[in-house]
Amino acid sequence: MAGIRNGRPYRRLVAAQRALGLPCWICGHNIPVNVDCRRHPLAFTLDHEVPLSKGGSLLDPDNARSAHRRCNSARGNRTTLRVQQRVSRRW
Repeated sequence: MAGIRNGRPYRRLVAAQRALGLPCWICGHNIPVNVDCRRHPLAFTLDHEVPLSKGGSLLDPDNARSAHRRCNSARGNRTTLRVQQRVSRRW
């Protein structure tokens, strides 16, 4: 399946999703367009609402979401979007 992610249909889906200019669907913040490095934590990545490991479709536009690289990585293959609250260590 890794080879499919380098194929033309997948690249078209990524380009179409990026062109929408949507904010990160996980954190809600804008994804900067001027980030050149693909490995930058705030760089655009294509995320899948239903993870591929849970049966989600790789090429279905309805399953594609815009996300920051760090948000996408932190979410992993979970199907819920629970934002963890930071708790103060002061008691």
